[in-house]
Order: sequence, then C-alpha cells, then structure tokens
Amino acid sequence: MTTTTIPAHPAGFASLTFEDRAALTDLVSHLGAALDEHRFDTLRELFTEDATATTPGGAAEGRDDVVAQATRNHIGFTRLHHVMTNVLVEPVEAGDTASEVARTARVRANLTARFAHDDGVPVLTLGAVYRLGVRETAGRWRIAELRVTPVWRTASA
Repeated sequence: MTTTTIPAHPAGFASLTFEDRAALTDLVSHLGAALDEHRFDTLRELFTEDATATTPGGAAEGRDDVVAQATRNHIGFTRLHHVMTNVLVEPVEAGDTASEVARTARVRANLTARFAHDDGVPVLTLGAVYRLGVRETAGRWRIAELRVTPVWRTASA
C-alpha cells in the first residue's frame, strides 16, 4: 500500500476559508465577464477606492482611473473573450494599525484574452499573468492592485 503525502500549505493558508477562496475565484471571473460584456460601470464594484492597475494599456491610480483605463482599452473591440485559469490564492496578513487588521490576499491567474471586431475574427490574442492584491472591505473581497504581465501575443496581419 502506498501512502501519498500532501505537501504543507504556505504559511497563513488556513486563514482563508473555502468560502473566501470561492469568492476570490469568483472575483477573477466577474472581472473577465465585465470586460467581455462591456459592463465597465460594474467594475467599480470589484475594485477598492484606492485601487491601482498596471497593464499593457498603462497605469492607473484610484478606482475611477482604473475603470476609465479598462474602458478605454476594451471599448474599441465589440467581441472580447477573457479566459482566466489556474487561479492561486495566498493570504497576506496586513493592517494600517494594531487595532485594525485588514484581511488581504494575493491572487494569481493565467489569462488568455481575444480581442475582435464585429466579424468575430480575433485581431489580437494575448497570453498574460494576472496578479491581484485583494482586500476585504465592507464584507466583500475587492481588488486593490491589478498587475497584468504579458507573456505572449499574436496579432493579425
């Protein structure tokens, strides 16, 4: 009989519940769906007020600027398809004061995104890594930091 040993989880792993992990995975999915469906106003619900973003389309500081950047970079494509996979979640203990500790985490996901016009033929396909710093505020997980690091891309001639 063979016994399989499961490797130990990173420190702090247990401080996130399965419900937290499901909510964080859903947060990543909601981000992709909002971009795909041009529901840019709903992005406001996904980001903290002080959110920052660094993407191939530029850098933004503050929720309004992050939403404006996402809108500007996606509005020109009528058909979008963001596929995020391999979502990894790690807790991070943080807080501004000793009496107020915010629950925070890091999320990593692989992204394949296709950008197309009305004919549906992709004009750009991008492979990237999403790295999110997330924070629980008002009982919900929100994105405080978004970094998109391109790995590869193809474009039509």
